[in-house]
Amino acid sequence: MQNKSEFSWSNFYKTPVVGIVRGLEVDKIKNIALAYEKASFYTIEITMNTPEVAKIIRELRDDFPQLNVGAGTVCNLKELEVAINAGAQFIVTPIIDAAVIEKCVASNIPVFPGAYTPTEIYKAWSLGASAVKVFPATQLGSQYMKDILAPLNDIKLVPTGGVSLNNISSFFNAGVVGVGMGSSLIDKRMLFNNDYIALKNHFDQVRNEILSYCKK
Repeated sequence: MQNKSEFSWSNFYKTPVVGIVRGLEVDKIKNIALAYEKASFYTIEITMNTPEVAKIIRELRDDFPQLNVGAGTVCNLKELEVAINAGAQFIVTPIIDAAVIEKCVASNIPVFPGAYTPTEIYKAWSLGASAVKVFPATQLGSQYMKDILAPLNDIKLVPTGGVSLNNISSFFNAGVVGVGMGSSLIDKRMLFNNDYIALKNHFDQVRNEILSYCKK
């Protein structure tokens, strides 16, 4: 039996999506997590600029033991300490901060640092990144991932920003190991209407799109 405190890579690869939650209240996030789990999604990121982020991470860890619960927008060691103390099982950054990456590596906590250029991507990987968050992917597209992986094929990429139901297959076709999805996954209109059935159905659509690609 896996230690509850450990990040589950096997669960991550079942549905290789990091769902990004930012700026929402605790009760709404718990309803998202419930729909998330029902749709067989397993990896969720709560950004550090979310009010009561430490409390949210702790409560999600307690209430949803099957989920990988991580902290996002971690930019420095102070924020990393808060995230780790709250029980974050993985760390996501929008930038390369060598001290943050090295601390995660030393603590055996998966870290997905943000990078943009080939040089930044290679640097993040060389510092010990578990996977590199290519951010923002909005302006880059799936062809950029394919071009990066041609010479740097050992690096695990997780493009974030601009990934949607309509283009997610193209990113996996390019060779990425996962994607990060924020508002394109956590639909604001459905949240505003408290329609978590629709949200779960939306999650199902995204997962089915990934699975249909994997079967090709």
